[in-house]
Amino acid sequence: MGVSFSESGAEDLVPVVNLSEAPGERLAWDRPRWLVYLWGLTELILVTNPLQVSSILRVATLRLFGARIGDGVIYRPRTRVRFPWHLEIGDRCWIGEGVWIHNQNKVQIGDDVAISQEAFISTGSHAMRRDMALITSPVRIEDGAWIASRAMLLGGTTIGRSSVVAPNCVIGPKATIPANTIVRQNPDLMSTERFSFKGENDSRTSND
Repeated sequence: MGVSFSESGAEDLVPVVNLSEAPGERLAWDRPRWLVYLWGLTELILVTNPLQVSSILRVATLRLFGARIGDGVIYRPRTRVRFPWHLEIGDRCWIGEGVWIHNQNKVQIGDDVAISQEAFISTGSHAMRRDMALITSPVRIEDGAWIASRAMLLGGTTIGRSSVVAPNCVIGPKATIPANTIVRQNPDLMSTERFSFKGENDSRTSND
């Protein structure tokens, strides 16, 4: 299994996984090696590059490599996408500067979704109690959601319609956030409604 043990004493008899034997690294590529390497170079020049300011060119580049992206999407610099052929983005979305989509499995983003600066979306994990084999599961963000700055979404997570993930929150793995929910890191305000339906003016009394 590629697990070794320290010989320095009983207190150190904790297994260590030989990472060179961990399986599954390239199973998620799903494309020829040359195309993955070509994407890495193209991403650096036309997607991640902070001097490349054109959102239209960035979106066109992602589409060229297999991403499905709708109309009216604003896609900022310093962004990264591991495999564009595993990416779907709906209409009128905002992808903020520094967003990293590490999508070894499918990431689906609905319409009118905002993903703010330096948010991180990862579909991958590892079999940590066995051999560190790669494990992937998709991430889905439904229409109208807002993933705030530096939030992290892990594999198997679904963010419901018009929900908000506050800054620095970690969601998942395999979590489901219901529609119309605000999730905060503060345990006293972990989950509240985004839009109130108790009265016509309730949702207009705060900018929160």
